[in-house]
Amino acid sequence: MTFSNIPADSWLNTPVHRAWLKVEAQRLLQFARAAQMPDGFGALDRYGKLPDDARADTLHTARMVHCFAIAHRQGVEGAAALVDHGVAALHGALRDAAFGGWFGCPDAADGDTDKPAYRHAFVALAASSAHVADRPGAKALLDDAVAILEGHFWQEEEGALCESFSRDWQQSEAYRGGNSNMHGTEAFLALADALQAPLWLDRALRISERIIHREARAANDMPVEHFDAQWQPLLDYNLDKPDDLFRPFGQTPGHAYEWARLLLHLEAARRVAGLSAPQWLLDDARRLFAAATHHGWEVDGEPGIVYTLDWQQQPVVADRLHWTLAEAVAAAGALLQRTGEIEYEQWYRRFWDYIDTWLIDRQHGSWHHQLGADNQPSHTIWPGKPDLYHAYQATLLPLLPLHPSLASARF
Repeated sequence: MTFSNIPADSWLNTPVHRAWLKVEAQRLLQFARAAQMPDGFGALDRYGKLPDDARADTLHTARMVHCFAIAHRQGVEGAAALVDHGVAALHGALRDAAFGGWFGCPDAADGDTDKPAYRHAFVALAASSAHVADRPGAKALLDDAVAILEGHFWQEEEGALCESFSRDWQQSEAYRGGNSNMHGTEAFLALADALQAPLWLDRALRISERIIHREARAANDMPVEHFDAQWQPLLDYNLDKPDDLFRPFGQTPGHAYEWARLLLHLEAARRVAGLSAPQWLLDDARRLFAAATHHGWEVDGEPGIVYTLDWQQQPVVADRLHWTLAEAVAAAGALLQRTGEIEYEQWYRRFWDYIDTWLIDRQHGSWHHQLGADNQPSHTIWPGKPDLYHAYQATLLPLLPLHPSLASARF
């Protein structure tokens, strides 16, 4: 299969590279199967085992449902049972039966009953993927997730998602997050396909225009991550906790890559739906990729992309996280497909070479989730190997058109 804009000699057109991606995808899936627990899926350690104190986690469960739903549509044996297990868990102990929405773990055993948009966006993504895969219980889960998104998180006057609520939905956090809205955009693209509802593409465009076309353009073409409730940037947010897993201080090159890819998916989806697709979607995707690469790649003299930067684009946390490289290679592939330009082919190859050399763990399986600045395994931010979602998608996205979204694609 040859994409129209891709040079004939691109890796994306070579049988060997395409076969390698498919083999790596299956290797990742096989590793992740061990995460199954009675109430969902838990976090695997670096050896691919569940620790003695492991408990099911809603975020991991939702991501596993999404990934195994795609695997089921590809014809992977045993994937359907894993999807069904995850869907049942999201209907069960992970759900707040009293007030609706989802806890972080079964029955909020960790004491945290707040309802963040980030988690609920992934439940919506999981439900849409399971629904497209025609799994039992998926449509009811999808209806539930959509009702929560529309009834609580989506703020029509802001054109974005509210960040989080108390358990009873009566109190909201005086904060707005770029990360949660980015994954909201991803979920909205999937919902538009699963529900055949272009309304979600309009909402995705509004989020993207606010966070990227407005705020990132004013911040050296890198996403701003943290805002107050009036959408004023919080430039010192988590200054004392710069390596936070979900809300780190400063700017995050990995999110620039992720946003670049999502803008291209949104552009393609809107064109297919007969909706306007502003030129800035492509232009901003190019700028995000260029800025992340310029400021993040090998800026400390070592291979890889640093986790975070300060507002002068200097490294703050120089560790290399696996998801950053997964998003970088997926963004390079998307821009290559969209433009056919050799620059993106070169970066695509360079990123995969880095992943192959440093991140793929051929001894214990999966990818190392975190490397130090010396490119040796580290575990201060990402302990263990709980995340199938980023690496698995990186093996799939380059082989598929920019539309439709992953779960709805024709494999």
